Amino acid sequence: MLVFDNENARKDLQKFQLTKQYKKACDYIRDDQYYKVQLKLRKPKSKGIYQFRISKKYRAFAIKKEQTLFVFEISDHQ
Repeated sequence: MLVFDNENARKDLQKFQLTKQYKKACDYIRDDQYYKVQLKLRKPKSKGIYQFRISKKYRAFAIKKEQTLFVFEISDHQ
């Protein structure tokens, strides 16, 4: 599965200094190792928003279209 991000997500990655961890998480997703980043569909499932783990503290939120994840937000998971 491919992973793309927008400008807003890139700014959040730089602000939280997560670029290296984010790239590693994206590599796991590309290699179909979803369990390593805990990729899952958030509730309510009808919205179709996925989340995956970047670090213990941060999560990425994305929308899935076909075999591609489009990351739109990086959030503090506290």
